[in-house]
Amino acid sequence: MVELWKGIVNDTSPSPPEGPSPEADESLFDDYPWVEGPITKIDYGYNVKLGEGVFVNSGSVWIDTCIIEVGARTLIGPNCSFYSGTHPIDPFVRNGTNGPESGQPIRIGPDCWIGGNAMILPGVTIGRGVTVGAGSVVTKDVPDFVVVAGNPARVLRKIDVSQLQDPVALSLSGVETLEGEETRKTL
Repeated sequence: MVELWKGIVNDTSPSPPEGPSPEADESLFDDYPWVEGPITKIDYGYNVKLGEGVFVNSGSVWIDTCIIEVGARTLIGPNCSFYSGTHPIDPFVRNGTNGPESGQPIRIGPDCWIGGNAMILPGVTIGRGVTVGAGSVVTKDVPDFVVVAGNPARVLRKIDVSQLQDPVALSLSGVETLEGEETRKTL
């Protein structure tokens, strides 16, 4: 399955050598993205960039006219749609299938949870640690550590991340501290 996904997204990096046992071989891919099939639709594939440990449930749609980037450890529920492509609003310019297609990238930070049947529209950036409620339509950027839901999605509440003050939790979360200051690693 890893080789199939690597082919879809045009990943030419070499896979690790086969492990000495099936269990060891399986563990070599622990940090690779896990994509449940079937994928309903993926336009180009090579514009989809999934971080380490990402989980994508079945039935997803990826209109990857532009880059769609998903940060590490993000969970994506079933039947989610990511639309980076757009068309002109003017019907005469749009001209059916003969008109231009454009788009804007989608960026989803690490440690997010995108609930089932959510839809992410072109140009949206979703911050780190965000939870997107099931069935939401995300039309605008979302800040770090919030819960959003609805159509259009709006911030319902902030997520308490006070447990990140614990040094063990900090090391597991990808947050580094430098001389008492907290800095976050990027995608």
